[in-house]
Amino acid sequence: MAELASGIMGNVLQKLGSVVYQELSLAWGIKSDLRRLKRAMSIIREVLLDAEKKQASNPLLRLWLGQLNDVLHDAEDLFDEIEYQALRNQVVATHGSTSRKVLHSFSSSMTRAFPFKLAHKIKGIRERLDEIEADKDKFNLTEQREDGRIKHRLREIDLISFVHPSKVIGRDKDKENIINYLLMHSDVRKNINVISIVGLGGLGKTTLAKWVYNNERVVQTFQLRMWVCVSEDFSVTRLIKEILKSACNAIGIGIDENWNVDTLQTRLRELLKDQKFLLVLDDVWNEDRNKWIELRDLLIDGSEGSKIIVTTRSDLVASAMSTDSTYNLKGLSQEDCLSLFVKCAFEEREEKQHPNLLKIGKEIVGKCKGVPLAVKTLGSLLHSKVDEQEWEFVRDNEIWKLEQKENDILPVLRLSYDQLPIHLKRCFAFCSLFPKDHKFYSYLLIQAWMAHELILETSIIEKQELEYVGNLYINELVSRSFFQDVEKDIPNLPIYTFKMHDLIHDLAISIAQGECSEVDFDAKDIIRTIRHLSFSTKDLSQEVPKCLDKFTKVRSVMFTTKQPVSLAEACISRFMSLRLLHFGGSSFEVLPSSIGTLKHLKYIDLSYNERIMELPNSICNLHHLQTLLLDGCKKLERLPKDMRNMISLRYLTITTKSTWLLKNGSLNSLRFLFIDDCPRLEVLFQGMDGCLTNLRELGIWSCPRLTTLTLYIKHLTSLELLEIGNCEELVLMGENDQDLKLNLRILSILRLPKLEVLPQWIQGSANTLQYLQIIDCENFTSLPEWLPTLKSLRALEIKNCPALSSLPEQTLCLTTLRSLKIKGCPELSKKCKREDQPKIAHVPEVELDEDISSTSSTEDDVEIYMSRDRTIVEWKMLTMKACM
Repeated sequence: MAELASGIMGNVLQKLGSVVYQELSLAWGIKSDLRRLKRAMSIIREVLLDAEKKQASNPLLRLWLGQLNDVLHDAEDLFDEIEYQALRNQVVATHGSTSRKVLHSFSSSMTRAFPFKLAHKIKGIRERLDEIEADKDKFNLTEQREDGRIKHRLREIDLISFVHPSKVIGRDKDKENIINYLLMHSDVRKNINVISIVGLGGLGKTTLAKWVYNNERVVQTFQLRMWVCVSEDFSVTRLIKEILKSACNAIGIGIDENWNVDTLQTRLRELLKDQKFLLVLDDVWNEDRNKWIELRDLLIDGSEGSKIIVTTRSDLVASAMSTDSTYNLKGLSQEDCLSLFVKCAFEEREEKQHPNLLKIGKEIVGKCKGVPLAVKTLGSLLHSKVDEQEWEFVRDNEIWKLEQKENDILPVLRLSYDQLPIHLKRCFAFCSLFPKDHKFYSYLLIQAWMAHELILETSIIEKQELEYVGNLYINELVSRSFFQDVEKDIPNLPIYTFKMHDLIHDLAISIAQGECSEVDFDAKDIIRTIRHLSFSTKDLSQEVPKCLDKFTKVRSVMFTTKQPVSLAEACISRFMSLRLLHFGGSSFEVLPSSIGTLKHLKYIDLSYNERIMELPNSICNLHHLQTLLLDGCKKLERLPKDMRNMISLRYLTITTKSTWLLKNGSLNSLRFLFIDDCPRLEVLFQGMDGCLTNLRELGIWSCPRLTTLTLYIKHLTSLELLEIGNCEELVLMGENDQDLKLNLRILSILRLPKLEVLPQWIQGSANTLQYLQIIDCENFTSLPEWLPTLKSLRALEIKNCPALSSLPEQTLCLTTLRSLKIKGCPELSKKCKREDQPKIAHVPEVELDEDISSTSSTEDDVEIYMSRDRTIVEWKMLTMKACM
């Protein structure tokens, strides 16, 4: 609780010290009020770190912190109102012609009344803070400051190194034993056999199963491999759908989300019929044998030798799953634990330079009881630290002395959490809102963090975009083992996914209790102070549940199932402090117009609502809105007319039936725009000259009537990433486009049948373009002779362009090129192996047709090669779509 309060207080104090607030305080006559408020907060802030350390053993201190947290949230709401009013005034000044009378009337009345109301609210908050300040003396708190070495430890990390580790330490024998069972053992009386890997949380059951799953011998033995994360929800219908999804992804087809249960069962039986398959059911908790039998009966049509791997913590679960063989996974040996610890705590061979640290490390490892997750977490915590006192702090920490349940490693994980800087603690705690085994998409999580102002603007990184800083946060949490299973499916694109280990998720829940909660409508014990809600009820009726009345301070609402419009209306009308509203996959046809009253709202997800036809224009009153997700809204007629009033909008995804997209407006805060499946779209930006000046990333997919980009590209001077795909009529060439000044770093062109040569406007990015991808362009005939002028090009990928037969003469001049991949271009590959070989001799990594076998690989890389073809097909789904 203390770290949450400290983070909010830091945000508020930062605002109070800004030039903007100083100007507003003078204009509205509230300077002295804000000064007294700042003084009260500064005094309390000095003791918050000490309060954090002592709260676990002092219930009264926890209560005091709860009261402080409430006041600070109210203060944050107040300052949000101040910013909203400033943004409103800016809209009136810039676009006064839109709804002039309404805006002018609103502005005039607010100008007169707002400062008075504001001063009254500030006084109320200050008086509550004064009482809290007086009470702090009861707890004998001392002044402490956050360690600057922790606070500024943000760093860039090669996330790929976390995806496919070259070696899993200490599990070689376990791997061979399980593979031998899969390949050798079959009960002729059954079509499918089940092996259960049983062990404590954190032992590495999932890691071992993945290692086996991707083994080359396993891949060659089974015709079909499927992986499903089960967790606590053993809903047979859900599992059928997940098994189908996994199977369909493996063979490159899709499924219809609207299939009923009977259809799902039929399709699953058809898909598995006469197939020798391997199915992994990961993290199973179900002890109900009948549920398993119901699922098993749908899987028996596979051919003889099919296998199912179950990972679980419980022998009872293994028994309920009709296990043919149970593999009890043991803890790692002391030697293997130390090897893992050294790998996480030191750079390669660095441990030899620090024998004293290694000695302390051995003692720490001894306390971890052979649990790899504990070893990895503490090793990651101490990475790059050479101060012996920091290592001794971990070794001698009081947390080892706490009475704990048998084999409970949460206290060890808590020790690592305690060493996080405050801003990362808040970001980590927020992740508890998502269900176990949730696949996080980096961009969407960052936008959610931004909606709650969890990403700091500090002097060290003030010149960087908040999205960039958010990526640094994720990198840091990955490096400390709070996130895992990082996947970057599309090389060179700054989009990746990751997960949380279920024990790490348990830790996040324990940290965020009282703030974040998954709520069932039937629950009787409701914590009224909850601010971030995730509703888990599967079947929602039209009736609004009474439990909503018990929540008064909600800032996030996230539904994991479809919601009726009555529920949407209830949330919008009752939760006036909302920052984040997730209605992804909903089914209502009209968004309530009252959405425009949520002045704090910064994030709305309406994606994949296939019934919604229009958005109320009142949504344009959301001047704070930063993220709007409308992809997959296939019946959406058009965007609201006053979109230009959304002056804070940074991240926008769109599917629409409209012939035009944006008209007559600035949207100069927009950083990311993704346009997908717009069958009638003919015009992108009409009357937008000089607008979209901060747009960094633009994706355009499946717009069959779009004919040109050249008219717009010249205005997008900040654009760094451009992805274009599946636009049948799009012509990239244009007149007088060779002199444009652009700053593209990544250009990806896929399935443009009218592409014959590259457009000359690419030369405008000669000094910045690093990655160029051309895929499935059947009429693409030649690379331009000016290609070698791309002085920064590091990677060139050309795939399925059969008409392309040669490289430019001066390809040798691409001295920065490090990777060249040519697939599905038989003539070009043949030439590159013969007469054009000298042109590419300087490139370190070259892949040509029928050349994968010459590339060195390990069994861990098998899945990468197998997934290349489907990655191109599904890349937009993997990179742009996630259901939070």
